[in-house]
Amino acid sequence: MGLLLLEALAALAVLVLIVWWTMFSGRKGGERQERGDEADGDES
Repeated sequence: MGLLLLEALAALAVLVLIVWWTMFSGRKGGERQERGDEADGDES
């Protein structure tokens, strides 16, 4: 029972690490701004 609980805790820790890594490992200044007319979307 203890081993099962330890394995579940390890899986939860890995999940939290993956979510934290993907949320906070981006660019320091955010997403870069595109230059030109196509940066605003589909304007025809």
